Amino acid sequence: MITTLDRMVLVSYVRSYAIVWTSLIGLFVVIDLFTHLDAFMSRPGSFPAIAAYIVRYYLFHVPQVFDLMAEPIALLAATFTVSWMQRNNEFLPQLSAGIPTRRVVRPVLFAGAVAVALAPLNTELVIPEIADELMASRDDPEGAKAQLLMGAYDTSGVHIEGLAGYRKDRRVDRFCATFPESSPSGMVHVTAEEAVYIPPGDDPLTGGWMLTGVGEPVPSPLPTNFTLLGTGRAFLKTDTADYDTVRRGGTWYIYASTVRLRELLGADDTRRQTKMAVLFHTRITRPVIGMLLVLLGVSVILWNPNRHIALSAGLCMGLGTGYYACVIGCTAIGNSALVSPALAAWIPVMIYGPLAFVAFDMVHT
Repeated sequence: MITTLDRMVLVSYVRSYAIVWTSLIGLFVVIDLFTHLDAFMSRPGSFPAIAAYIVRYYLFHVPQVFDLMAEPIALLAATFTVSWMQRNNEFLPQLSAGIPTRRVVRPVLFAGAVAVALAPLNTELVIPEIADELMASRDDPEGAKAQLLMGAYDTSGVHIEGLAGYRKDRRVDRFCATFPESSPSGMVHVTAEEAVYIPPGDDPLTGGWMLTGVGEPVPSPLPTNFTLLGTGRAFLKTDTADYDTVRRGGTWYIYASTVRLRELLGADDTRRQTKMAVLFHTRITRPVIGMLLVLLGVSVILWNPNRHIALSAGLCMGLGTGYYACVIGCTAIGNSALVSPALAAWIPVMIYGPLAFVAFDMVHT
């Protein structure tokens, strides 16, 4: 049953969360804007047009920043809420009425769980939809300028790269495809003066690369996903190596949803399986770690009701720093195959889990 006091605590948490969110996200926007102001101002157009583009640019990048800072924001909001309750002696009347401390802070923990859940929703529903905007250059949002291509492997084992790419047309100059040894023609290189990616559709010649100016020699026998269309023209069918994948390079999958990652883990390509598996398991454990972080932060604040709010915020910043260091370190050892991907993702849970529950059990009621 939600009481009037519970609603008061929930409103206090929402207010703290809004303040912390605005402060941290706004700080990032201001620092990044003044750091790259020259890149924005070098664009042609009037000042209102440049200002409109800056607003649009950061509207797309705010979800990416929030994806990095979601858990510390939830932790700081919980810290400020509990600290202000202590500062205003809001605990004393409820404790005098026989209400346990854990019951008083239950709305804070509930609101913290909801706030932590916003990060996976952002990762699954927002980030994949705006991945192209996140990869766009500040001074070339239309994608008309030549871009450096990182290259990528298709799930069929074909490696695709090129000299330069043009995002607006999905076009690659000096295209090169390297077929693996398992292909019918063995390991061979196919080059073309130009290649344009055609998105999947009903036509057989979609979902791959249309090559123009194909160089000699042409592989024989032809790979199953390679079709000659005439003199100097060919079509290369691909499963995952579209233009955005080739442009983003080997880490393109970080913008994919968890469902998409699960599909990629079942593919035949084993070159990035370890890193994708670590990312997949990390996304599963992320809400658990985030909630443990909030629980630990609230418990630390409740240990000493006389602690100054600035010191409480500093302690939570230290917890957030330790959280990032732990997750980054475990991800690194998982990517290096020193431990299994699942273990690398669950190590932070095994570290923060006992700490959080022991700390919460030590809270005076």
